[in-house]
Amino acid sequence: MTNRSTTVLNQVMWNRLISVVEEQAQALVRTAFSTSVREAGDLSAGVYDTEGQMLAQAVTGTPGHVNAMADAVGHFIRRIGRDNIFEGDVYITNDPWEGTGHLHDITVVTPSFYKGSLVGFFACTAHIVDIGGRGFGADAASVYEEGLYIPIMKFANKGEVDKTLIKIVRGNVREPDQLVGDIYALATCNEIGHRRLVEMMTEFDLADLNGIVAFILENSHRATIERIAALPRESATGEMTIDGYSKPIDLKVKLEIFADKITCDFTGTSGLDKKGINVPLVYTKAYACYALKCAVAPEIPNNAASLAPFEVTAPENSIVNALHPAPVALRHVIGHMIPDTVYDALDKILPDTVPAEGAGTLCNFQVSLRPRTDEMAPDTAVRAEVLTFNSGGSGARPTSDGLNATAFPSGVMTMPVEATEHTGPVIIWRKELRPGSGGAGKYRGGLGQYMEVGAAEGHEFDFQAMFDRVDHPARGRQGGENGSPTTIAQDDGTPMKGKGKQFVPHGRRVMLAFPGGAGYGNAKERAPALVRRDIARGYISPEAARNDYGLSDDEINSVLDAVKRGEVV
Repeated sequence: MTNRSTTVLNQVMWNRLISVVEEQAQALVRTAFSTSVREAGDLSAGVYDTEGQMLAQAVTGTPGHVNAMADAVGHFIRRIGRDNIFEGDVYITNDPWEGTGHLHDITVVTPSFYKGSLVGFFACTAHIVDIGGRGFGADAASVYEEGLYIPIMKFANKGEVDKTLIKIVRGNVREPDQLVGDIYALATCNEIGHRRLVEMMTEFDLADLNGIVAFILENSHRATIERIAALPRESATGEMTIDGYSKPIDLKVKLEIFADKITCDFTGTSGLDKKGINVPLVYTKAYACYALKCAVAPEIPNNAASLAPFEVTAPENSIVNALHPAPVALRHVIGHMIPDTVYDALDKILPDTVPAEGAGTLCNFQVSLRPRTDEMAPDTAVRAEVLTFNSGGSGARPTSDGLNATAFPSGVMTMPVEATEHTGPVIIWRKELRPGSGGAGKYRGGLGQYMEVGAAEGHEFDFQAMFDRVDHPARGRQGGENGSPTTIAQDDGTPMKGKGKQFVPHGRRVMLAFPGGAGYGNAKERAPALVRRDIARGYISPEAARNDYGLSDDEINSVLDAVKRGEVV
């Protein structure tokens, strides 16, 4: 076979592997019990070589999961021991430091054997609704309070499930059927990946994956290095101040571009917080690498070799390198802000490349419902845990507007009201875009959302807030304006905190306004046609069109009249 033919064949098999892991991920979406997986896509799936190096990842999933999971398989190999890896095994953990950053993620790894020989591993991760302890939130003072810890261990040994582990899990969580169902779904999706890999190896008459592994890793590494080598050899610093739990948090990074790598050093970042918003380094690396890869080499497939040239360091027991036993349940609240911090530095080296700041962290909340306690509750009242994923607006980009109610950098989807209400007696009274929340600019920031949350008759609830951008909204870039901040309060005006568990009595509702993304460039340079379109769609008010964008009253009235006539603007 000629070199050209071999290259083409290897490329076909590489694409096939990506398809295999995407089918693996879609199987998890279809079979998972948790709505966060089924509806929001809060998961990851990947295939690895025998050394634990990630070869391909599913398109479906989050960078926090998959980039953290890129390191996890090596920990599994080390902990289980090569002499103890057998066909039919399934391994499991939710270790925040050897998994994906907090106890609420279950990672399952399955060795893949072909004709009696180990040829690789499949791994997947999913966020689960409950892991016991205090519940999903920032209120714990150590990881021991945050839930059940599962060390790296065998879920199944040569095909035999560890029933003792299942009993321990069921006895320590609030939603045992849901959690155990998710674990089996994770194991099953790995099995589907394994079957498809066997079919591929049979079709292409492969005894092992050594050849395709070398092709993938060598080409990915070379392509990434070439992109980095074309960049200016410069360094810059970036920083952000965000809300934190009870006091602001400073994120600082020094970014330096070399001929063959880019380094990110988070020296100067705030130290550990007393509450559970700390970030293990594995999660910091995941989002710093993701930010750089999006900016520098977005089209190169994600694997161990394409991630290797991005090096991330942080002082031990800074908030972005939390060591055990720091509380880390809401590591995403800080971790999702890391890309904007990196981009603050990168913008100084590569102008007109990165977006303005967006909402950053997800606008998630968990509702713990129970029968009302202020008076007799009806017999129909029940206990339930409901977790919902929501998003503010993303930042405007150098050549286009930010996306409305779209999560960046996590990429997870906003959950439908119907799916949320199906999981328990929660009522979403309102969920709609938040007009005017996107920062003005040549390109406008994406809009946030309004939500109004309550409970069915006979219930009270604890509302676990996981928000940021209350006091520090997204900052505009290159002259763009800031996005709108987060607001939260009960419907009677009772103020609420952006983070932490808060009691909501029977009959009360929580009123939420999620943040908008920031604008990019001078608002006066925005094309008038885009301003007129925004008025027609209700994205901005006539006052904003006049004051921020300089549209005349005649132009504004013309648009409003056209809307009344039902014409498309």
